[in-house]
Amino acid sequence: MNDTFAQTQRHTVPLPLAAMLSRLPPYPGSLLLVAGLNLVLARQLPADVAERLQGQRIRIHVRDAGLKFDFAWQRTAFRASTPQPATELTLSANAHDFLRLAQRLDDPDTLFFNRRLSMEGDTELGLVVKNALDALELPVFDFAQWAPSAVLSRLRQLRPSWAPGSRHGPR
Repeated sequence: MNDTFAQTQRHTVPLPLAAMLSRLPPYPGSLLLVAGLNLVLARQLPADVAERLQGQRIRIHVRDAGLKFDFAWQRTAFRASTPQPATELTLSANAHDFLRLAQRLDDPDTLFFNRRLSMEGDTELGLVVKNALDALELPVFDFAQWAPSAVLSRLRQLRPSWAPGSRHGPR
């Protein structure tokens, strides 16, 4: 077995978990995804890219998890949509590869040429999206900042009364 295949197999969602995830309703997941996209991308999107994206239906397909997230750009923000029979653009990869993209450990071209990221539909739209993402100043997604202890620490800074030993505790 070659090393690339072994590495890919090691970083896929386990089948029992994928079976469970694929049964989840897709719309709530799409809402969460667009909330993140709007938080990180919407304000930075160049006007020409926003115009090209207007009304375009896009799907993110997490292959190994059996998840699909549908959304579109509407006026000034991404909007979640219910599952569509067809989209103008579908980007597909395994969860691990999408996470590596979010962490800036891999770039889309590398994953695309290694056949770990695929694009179906309007190729020109796909290139516009890829080039826009490459040009944006995106924060690196750091998993450590979302560990429960890190989240609690940030909450305590916002609300000192939540600190352990405080007489008042959470309200």
